[in-house]
Amino acid sequence: MLNVLLVDDDIEFTDVAANIIEFLGHQVSVAGNLKEAYEWLDSQPFEHILLDFMLPDGSGLHLVDHLKKMGSTAQVTFITGHPSVKGILAEISGPKMDYLVKPLQREDIEGALSGKTKVKKVPKTSAIKRHFDCLIGESAPMQELYLMIERVAKTSANVMLMGSSGVGKEVVASAIHKASQAQGQLVTTNCGALSKELIGSELFGHEKGAFTGAIAKKDGVFERAENGTLFLDEVTEMPIDMQPNLLRVLESKKVIKVGGTKEIPVNCRVVSATNRTMESIAQDNILREDVYFRLAVFPITIPSLRERKEDIPLLAKAFLEELNTENACQYVWTEAQLERLSRFDWPGNVRELRHSVHRAFIMSDPTGNEIQLPSTFESPFSLSQKPSNNVAAGQTIENVEKELIRITLEKVDGNKTTAAQMLGISTKTLYNRLHAYGDFAE
Repeated sequence: MLNVLLVDDDIEFTDVAANIIEFLGHQVSVAGNLKEAYEWLDSQPFEHILLDFMLPDGSGLHLVDHLKKMGSTAQVTFITGHPSVKGILAEISGPKMDYLVKPLQREDIEGALSGKTKVKKVPKTSAIKRHFDCLIGESAPMQELYLMIERVAKTSANVMLMGSSGVGKEVVASAIHKASQAQGQLVTTNCGALSKELIGSELFGHEKGAFTGAIAKKDGVFERAENGTLFLDEVTEMPIDMQPNLLRVLESKKVIKVGGTKEIPVNCRVVSATNRTMESIAQDNILREDVYFRLAVFPITIPSLRERKEDIPLLAKAFLEELNTENACQYVWTEAQLERLSRFDWPGNVRELRHSVHRAFIMSDPTGNEIQLPSTFESPFSLSQKPSNNVAAGQTIENVEKELIRITLEKVDGNKTTAAQMLGISTKTLYNRLHAYGDFAE
């Protein structure tokens, strides 16, 4: 038989729990706050304490500190119904501490008191904040992005997402959908991946027998996204002669299936995306002007990773955390590694960073816990996206030399000794040049 102290301010819960504890053959005392718990502890010893995390006069952690000062050997089991404290509980869990999450069953209490049944535990939650459950970053450009998402989510306006490849346009589309609290689902289609013959069927659906291979009626993405969000990725790759059909739907909010005659009302927000620049859209005849203004009621430019370098350590930690969880590993970054990641320009943006973290994870020694970074982060695609240099006719020798040093340092991830060797100068000379140019200085 155990002498159990039950500390919880929920009277209905303590009545039921106390009866269960007594039924299990244990002696139980009940406290509704910290003050009463201290009084019980001063009057008698307890082998087990079932403790609410949040009490009227303080946190259950205060009682844990009190127990330590007393030298108590009591087993502590935290009880909480507050999801927000799960991460804290996971961190403080130890050999003399466990935790349960309400609502509880008799088996949960019996398991906690006997130590024979696995206690219902809460998985550790990440300390990295995910805005709208999917976006990571605390930099000024990201804060501005979050504000735009919050503002447009309160409306039904169509949104066009712009930004270079790899910035996370689909993730931002998901954030807009979640922030909108739409009743329908988020439906995604890639306009650049569809042939001219099939894009009408994908967008608007088709009737049975509308064309060869149409063996059954099909709903298009506009219908499937009813009361939700339709994400049109690579919308600027849609054939120009198909765009009037898209415009008609955007204006009328009605679709006609391929091979059909009946107009079907549709209701969804359209979030489109492109990695084309404003200049390209305007000059290259890839998107009709009237379609652009229907799609880009609220345009959002997503910042590239080089514009928010302070977010790189957060993203790297989040990606590694996901891989650790999936593979039951415990790899960790060193500060030097995070600094090296932050120095790289990441022309492929978040996608390229994630790829490099995954590659590093695979390369790492499975018997240790330190991640192993590759010697270079560059890929054929990132190299093709990077301008070779900014040297042009008419520049001064000093500017050309400065640009050459910059390119070389980028190539070797900031390693000045290697850069000096590649440039054919001494390390001292390189440092003198860096000092002279100022903006390269450490």
